[in-house]
Amino acid sequence: MEAIARIKNQKGSPRKVRLVADLIRKKRVDDARDILNFSKKRAARSILKILDSAVANAATKSGKVEIDKLYINKITVDEGITMKRWRSRAMGRADMIFKRTHHIALSVTDEMED
Repeated sequence: MEAIARIKNQKGSPRKVRLVADLIRKKRVDDARDILNFSKKRAARSILKILDSAVANAATKSGKVEIDKLYINKITVDEGITMKRWRSRAMGRADMIFKRTHHIALSVTDEMED
């Protein structure tokens, strides 16, 4: 049984979010929740919300689920849209500022796959 949760166009650089996603890949859900709660990275909060959503989706999908037997099967962080903004600089010049976004897809399952 597999349950998926997704979030799209979340603010933040995908490169920074992947650092947190790599910490919890292929871990048990309760271990991953502990790692995310004690992480100092800002991206850990959004991944924790998605993890809770995936567990809730698993409970809805199968009825009764034991959280201590769930594993994170797959987590992917993809690049979203990039908003381009201008900043004024000296002597009439302008620099481009990139406001990056990302998409996260997280899948939990009750069987560990190698």
